[in-house]
Amino acid sequence: MEKLIACCGLNCAVCDARIATITNDNELRARTADQWKVLYNAPEMTADMIHCTGCMAHGAKFGHCDLCEIRNCAISKGYQTCSDCDKMEHCAILKNLHQYAPDALENLKSLN
Repeated sequence: MEKLIACCGLNCAVCDARIATITNDNELRARTADQWKVLYNAPEMTADMIHCTGCMAHGAKFGHCDLCEIRNCAISKGYQTCSDCDKMEHCAILKNLHQYAPDALENLKSLN
């Protein structure tokens, strides 16, 4: 399986937003927006907002990427991912995400 690991450890290669963007699949964009409205309590989410090639890849970014505390921290330190940081396993910012996506932490560990 292809992996495109984001700063936080999520695998962008399997993200519906990225898949919809690179395949130009408007039905998947709509389904993703509907799911994310509920999942992230974001009633303002629309299919038009679903455009992303991956948080560290060149190209389109989902609107949250510019605000992402994890991504902004990694970029400010010159890191490709949080696996480059010696504080990764004790990071309060990452802990919030990894409690919901433990596979993301495992992805980061596999990079070292």
